[in-house]
Amino acid sequence: MEHFLPLELLKHFEVVSVTKKEGDSPLTGELEIHLDEKNELFRVDCLEFESKGFTPRSRIQDFPIRGKTVYLCIRRRKWRHKQTGKDARNTLDLTTDGTRMTRELSAFLKDYGGDSSGNDESDCVLPRG
Repeated sequence: MEHFLPLELLKHFEVVSVTKKEGDSPLTGELEIHLDEKNELFRVDCLEFESKGFTPRSRIQDFPIRGKTVYLCIRRRKWRHKQTGKDARNTLDLTTDGTRMTRELSAFLKDYGGDSSGNDESDCVLPRG
């Protein structure tokens, strides 16, 4: 999977399943890659916290694979302080602000003249090859 997904993502998340939805032709459809955050809290006092499950799933678009649209379905882990009950979670910057795309896909589209915020009304034609 390291050839298909951002390395930062694989450092902090585990792939739990892949769902394939067929399209009208072999080169259409969707892949949903389901990832759960690893049980590692990045705090000095991490031993004072316990895992309390996951947040609701977020769906983020990534680069296509073999003509299929790719969505990363991500569940972030939640922790709770054992004494105070205060919630905590890791701060991971997975998307570009204002988008539902990975930072890498957003940067690629921006470099080729597209508006990564999804507000560009012009057609964006990407070079083949």
